Amino acid sequence: MKTLCLTNEYPPNVYGGAGVHVDYLCRHLAEFMEVEVRCFGDQNLREGPLSATGFGLDASGFSCPKNLASALGAARRCVDFNTRDIDADLVHCHTWYTHLGGILAKLNYGIPLVITVHSLEPLRPWKREQLGGGYDFSVWVEKTAIEMADAVIAVSRETQRDILRLFDVPGERVPVIYNGIDLDEYRPVTTTVELERYGIDPTRPYVLFVGRITRQKGIIHLVRAIRYFDPDFQVVLCAGAPDTPEIAAEMKAAVAEVRREREGVIWIEEMVAKTSVYELYSHAAVFCCPSIYEPFGIINLEAMACETPVVASAVGGIKEVVVNGETGFLVPLEQMTESPFEATHPEVFARDLADRVNLLMRDPELRERMGKAGRRRAEEIFSWRSIAVKTRDLYQSLTKKSQSHVC
Repeated sequence: MKTLCLTNEYPPNVYGGAGVHVDYLCRHLAEFMEVEVRCFGDQNLREGPLSATGFGLDASGFSCPKNLASALGAARRCVDFNTRDIDADLVHCHTWYTHLGGILAKLNYGIPLVITVHSLEPLRPWKREQLGGGYDFSVWVEKTAIEMADAVIAVSRETQRDILRLFDVPGERVPVIYNGIDLDEYRPVTTTVELERYGIDPTRPYVLFVGRITRQKGIIHLVRAIRYFDPDFQVVLCAGAPDTPEIAAEMKAAVAEVRREREGVIWIEEMVAKTSVYELYSHAAVFCCPSIYEPFGIINLEAMACETPVVASAVGGIKEVVVNGETGFLVPLEQMTESPFEATHPEVFARDLADRVNLLMRDPELRERMGKAGRRRAEEIFSWRSIAVKTRDLYQSLTKKSQSHVC
């Protein structure tokens, strides 16, 4: 069997959870089959049964509005994916950026289409701030692809419910296969070189955030919560890759304001290397994930694998990763208002986040107990090999159906 994976992100160009997912899934699938990756970039990788080819984009002739360039550029690369011959048994798409490529592959090459849903456009209305009218295109192409796909993999039960609620898809086409974690890579480490490089005092406890500066990740809610934190610990915000100049400016102003009131707020304004991430997770006293929308939340799993307790918003797939009171705490997020950027009562949410963070920061024994429980949960449920096996089995069922229809 051979699978063709279409993805925006692929190493070394990984900036979010979807890229992490594709990286590890493809590596583990390659233990069972040939895996060809076509992605955005200039990659040219050949490692046994795994290959990856990047497709570039010459946007020098674009005269469209700037916020349409990413949507139209994605469409152009999706066409390019298909102008190179496809000899795979099926095509597997990740994120809406590649869905048009999957549609074309299914129609032109007659192969089954699989889509993994890492997020859903109707539940991310703030993307209009970034894409303008391109958001309407992303919503349309996602809906079209999902409703014609042979299988739509949901990364959590909550995501499965969202798919069945929002799209015309039979339930039997929407299996749940979780995201995973490489437990050999994500584990506690004792080194502190990277902490010191970023100005973090390894002798003082700190609460940690890791993620992109985007409305979805709720980073502004966390910055608001800092004013309610106890004063005797550090706050480390590993936050880069802002979606828009507007949210970048908002983040800069919010951090500057809390720094006037509190010492020890460290902002790492870049997407850091994995070696740095391992240290950041391992030495954090608490990891905080204030997302307002999260189909899975792989960052929480990474923290848990490094034996760090988690305080996270009780949304989406996070509720299936973090066990409230056992591996950390879940904080309810009020219903969203007409503005998709805010909770109904943002100050209440900020205070609730701070209350749970403060509780853990005051109780080292509870932190240790929850950290150990988080590692056990990661080991028992979320290994990449088991996820690759489930994905392989799904592929086999689809190719058998396809072959029987041809016969």
